[in-house]
Amino acid sequence: MVEACESKGRKLQADTCQPSGKLKGKKPPPGKCNTENGSDCCEEGKLYTTYKCSPPVSSHTKALLTINSFEAGGDGGGPAECDNKYHSDDDPVVALSTGWFNNKKRCMKHIKIHGNGRSVRAKVVDECDSTAGCDSDHDFQPPCPHNVVDASKAVWKALGVPESDWGEMDVYWSDD
Repeated sequence: MVEACESKGRKLQADTCQPSGKLKGKKPPPGKCNTENGSDCCEEGKLYTTYKCSPPVSSHTKALLTINSFEAGGDGGGPAECDNKYHSDDDPVVALSTGWFNNKKRCMKHIKIHGNGRSVRAKVVDECDSTAGCDSDHDFQPPCPHNVVDASKAVWKALGVPESDWGEMDVYWSDD
């Protein structure tokens, strides 16, 4: 997929991230896939695209903002990759797609997210795994897309998005 968008009269870099493979879905054991926040569960036999990369990072990186719970028992699964802890949904924290997570190089650093006419500073605490899924480590959810900022409720609130509209939203982000 190649996409370019206009922003303040200049073109952003084209999306150069190509799929790295496919993963065959497995049916989750009964009660093992948490659908909180509208999370998808893997489907038996369905092929899911995997990515080892994400689009290039710029001062205005286009992304899909999704919602995730980082709390124990939440749809985020286990503890956060960066510190092996759970985080309150009242804190502005995010998980980034594998390429942007960059082998933990963004762990505990802040990014600035712009959307809905507002911006918010959030801490990177986890990876939204684009290379694997459909297993207990990933709460039996499919692999993450390559362009996701998976955010806590606090991020959505700070951006002023009505709760009825939480789920997915186009945003821009940058390293803080």
